[in-house]
Amino acid sequence: MRRLSIAVVAAVALAAALPSTPAAAAGAPADPAPCAGGVCHFDLPPGTYDVRVELGGPAASRTSVSGETRRALLPETAVAAGERVTRAFTVNVRTPEGEPTGPDGTPGLDLRIEGSAPALAGIRVTPARHTRQILLIGDSTVCDQPGAPYSGWGQQLPQYLRRGVSVANYADSGESTVSYLGNPRLWATVRPLIRPGDTVLVQLAHNDKTTDEATYRANLETLVAGVRERGGQPVLVTPIVRRWFNADGTLDNGTALLVNGLGVDHPAVVRSVAAARDVPLIDLTAKTKELVESLGVEASKALYLTGEARDNTHTSVRGATRYAGLVRDALVTRHLVPPGAVRVG
Repeated sequence: MRRLSIAVVAAVALAAALPSTPAAAAGAPADPAPCAGGVCHFDLPPGTYDVRVELGGPAASRTSVSGETRRALLPETAVAAGERVTRAFTVNVRTPEGEPTGPDGTPGLDLRIEGSAPALAGIRVTPARHTRQILLIGDSTVCDQPGAPYSGWGQQLPQYLRRGVSVANYADSGESTVSYLGNPRLWATVRPLIRPGDTVLVQLAHNDKTTDEATYRANLETLVAGVRERGGQPVLVTPIVRRWFNADGTLDNGTALLVNGLGVDHPAVVRSVAAARDVPLIDLTAKTKELVESLGVEASKALYLTGEARDNTHTSVRGATRYAGLVRDALVTRHLVPPGAVRVG
């Protein structure tokens, strides 16, 4: 394939609205910048792309980048007045661009230049080569949520990864292990996309409220086997906790820790399957339980949508970002990504 190169050569300060300029056609240089109103649009086919941004301007700035369906791609980055810094990341472009059962979204790649004092000096997008791919299979606590104030931890994970590692988030709201395997737009679509060496994180439990233990275990084993048959590395992730406290300030052993109405202890089954099938485990239940209990009844509300929607299951941007950080740390600890592939802090 002919190498596509899209580059911005003119400095663009975003303290005010970006000038309106035409977007580049695939394969053609963008001159001037294809940016308007804080959004840079690139006419690109689905694929994986490296993005290089140069940040900074005459005044001190703080710039972040998000893209597609509210995916956090670069955390807010401070640059001193008159200075320039370069940052790079890799982004997955697909249709649908958010949840697999959702709308197609906008064709191409949309990058939003945000932050408390944004300043973009340059941007370049090129096709990625030799990219590590992390695919996500999960529910609404993981997915690319289409509207604020909701956010899944998978939506926040890309900002913690440097150029060369992409996140393809195929989590979908409302899915259980049963529905994910049964919907042709989900597992049957995702499985052929898995390449040898890809890492596939599986967190499904919140909607398995009526799934018996034998079926839940068998479904997890089916997902593990399917990933391995494609040459991928399955990783089982126990579900994030629900913010449901006992009177003594600990989390409820049933609702909060994902024990369903049939008495199925989902995290325990996930741990058991991981041990039996020799699958790496990220015990996100244990990690989020520790964090929520350490914050306590009041402070932990900010992690969830308790105030906005009386919702103690779904996370806010703040909560999803904290939980994505826990996943990042586990990926490094379990040697699933190299330490140099992640951003810290």
